[in-house]
Amino acid sequence: MAANKNKQLDTLLKFEQSKEERAANTLRTAENDYQQNLIRLQSVSDYRLEYMKRLSERSSAGLDGATYNHYHAFINKLDNASEQVKIAMQQAKALAEQSKKLWFEQRQKVQAVEMLAKKRSLALAKIENKKEQSMFDEIATQQFIRRNSSY
Repeated sequence: MAANKNKQLDTLLKFEQSKEERAANTLRTAENDYQQNLIRLQSVSDYRLEYMKRLSERSSAGLDGATYNHYHAFINKLDNASEQVKIAMQQAKALAEQSKKLWFEQRQKVQAVEMLAKKRSLALAKIENKKEQSMFDEIATQQFIRRNSSY
């Protein structure tokens, strides 16, 4: 019976640990997505700044209306791309925060099962020690009786 309960706890612990590992993987993926979006946002911002410098340089040298409109339209596209990346970044951040919460909850479950398994193991060890002590007491008693009965 005790061995069966230990097997059940071991099985439960392995199950909860695998769930924790999946939650940790999900968290890593979500955090990685967030970091990738930060990099994308920085890249789009850098490219927009570079394009604005080009526009400024070309404007000082003289710029026809069509070219100016082309630059302006492209800058608007970069602004739209920046907004889209910001939205994706906010979604990735929210997902990362949710994943972190779920991982933490799962970690707590694993710790609870580990603590329960440890308590169970200590209780079983205590029972074994009592059985062993009883056996030694019985042997000592039997030896005492044999010594005293031989006199």
